[in-house]
Amino acid sequence: DSIDFDKAWFQSRYDKSSGDGDGKDYINCPLNESQYNNFINALLDGDKVPFKDWERDTPYFEGCLPIEVMAERGPETLRFGPLKPVGLTNPHISEKPYAVVQLRQDNALGSLYNMVGFQTKLTHGEQTRIFRTIPGLENARFARLGGIHRNTFLNSPRLLDRTLRLKAAPHLRFAGQITGVEGYVESAAMGLLAGRFASAGKFGHALPVPPATTALGALLAHVTGDANADCFQPMNINFGLFPPLAPEDRPRTGKRLKRGERKLARKAGYCTRALDELGDWLQLPQNAIWQSEPTR
Repeated sequence: DSIDFDKAWFQSRYDKSSGDGDGKDYINCPLNESQYNNFINALLDGDKVPFKDWERDTPYFEGCLPIEVMAERGPETLRFGPLKPVGLTNPHISEKPYAVVQLRQDNALGSLYNMVGFQTKLTHGEQTRIFRTIPGLENARFARLGGIHRNTFLNSPRLLDRTLRLKAAPHLRFAGQITGVEGYVESAAMGLLAGRFASAGKFGHALPVPPATTALGALLAHVTGDANADCFQPMNINFGLFPPLAPEDRPRTGKRLKRGERKLARKAGYCTRALDELGDWLQLPQNAIWQSEPTR
């Protein structure tokens, strides 16, 4: 109740809903050009928490940059990133917003909202001061202020084999985020694969890696060899990791598709192929759930 809805409004970009949403999954706070430029300058000039000596040479993860670092890369960077104003209509005024700060619901009660893309090294005092210059947040109460965290991960393309074992010590196997994946689902996926490889190996079975045409296989292949080890960074699953569709796998619609329709059809083709080939992989005898005989 500390957000001013005379300025802010609920809407998802292009009214797209997530899950059981109604197309109003975000709170939107609009900025005009002057407000946006002032906001960028405040980010650049604001006091930041200094790095410790041992942190200074740690590179940022490009997929999760602090908001002030994005601002340092150019005044328009944020407007073409997390603050892009596309797909939104301000119900209060006819003027199109120059930039939009979005807030995403953070608890089931709808009493907490997370500022999308606002990881930061700004001091807490500066965060409160600067973020309250955003229209709609002038009187916002901040339950938790922002920060950044350090992730440690292996240079997996150089160090791990295709079944997540350490090449120099194959009795050691790694799982989860430390393998160089980004995201909760991706981390769980690497844990699932590590467990299946370990289980099969314990009972003397060599489990083939999942096909690279599946999400599991594409991500595993990337982190264990396909990525460039000299510039390796954590990776989310994405369609760019999948091998191209063979002609026989491309969806046939019987009509000429528009550009957006072709993109959706191609993604549907990736998904259909992946499900088919994942099903075949799961049916392999080596993929059985092996267990020891009960002791008496």
